[in-house]
Amino acid sequence: MKTLQVEYIPNVVLKLKRSMDILLALIGLALALLLLPLIASCIKLESSGPVLFRQLRIGQADKKLTKIFWMYKFRTMQIHAERHTGAVWACANDPRVTRVGAFLRRTRLDEIPQLYNVLCGDMSIIGPRPERPGFYAKLEEAIPFFCERTWGLKPGITGLAQINQGYDTNIEDVRAKVAFDHIYALNLANTKSWLYMDLTIICKTVWVVVSGRGQ
Repeated sequence: MKTLQVEYIPNVVLKLKRSMDILLALIGLALALLLLPLIASCIKLESSGPVLFRQLRIGQADKKLTKIFWMYKFRTMQIHAERHTGAVWACANDPRVTRVGAFLRRTRLDEIPQLYNVLCGDMSIIGPRPERPGFYAKLEEAIPFFCERTWGLKPGITGLAQINQGYDTNIEDVRAKVAFDHIYALNLANTKSWLYMDLTIICKTVWVVVSGRGQ
């Protein structure tokens, strides 16, 4: 796969980042093999519907196009949770979230299937949160430089914004996350700052998973 050259990110950083993505995704999937049947069984026992949930998300952008891809997660909500409401943000104590789903969200285990997205090249381990197309136009209009957050960058399973805030519940949450996304992008300007930033985010993400501080 050809690496997209971006003016502010050295090509060596993009190549190293992609190599680390593949390595960590393979390690993560290998470690998760024993958990996958258990998680799948718990989801099926509590509620009807598929174990996996897929949703269209906005991906990497360049001068010619903005990519859209199917993102995969373990299902954490009741089936057809948005049938009558359309696309809406999650909220605290969301009644659509199942008990198993609440645990998976706290520990971020619901995001394990996204490692497949990383291997496919749609996502990175670390990057901006992938946004839903249903919210994109509204957010682009309301938040300056919102679209630029994925310029030359694949969305990430975790990231500087994700470890500093929980799930988005309104536009103000997204506005704060955009600032984190641009701070992260600036740190990709050289190999040393990128490596330090990514290792810091990985360590903090591990702590979120172990402590169950996710949302």
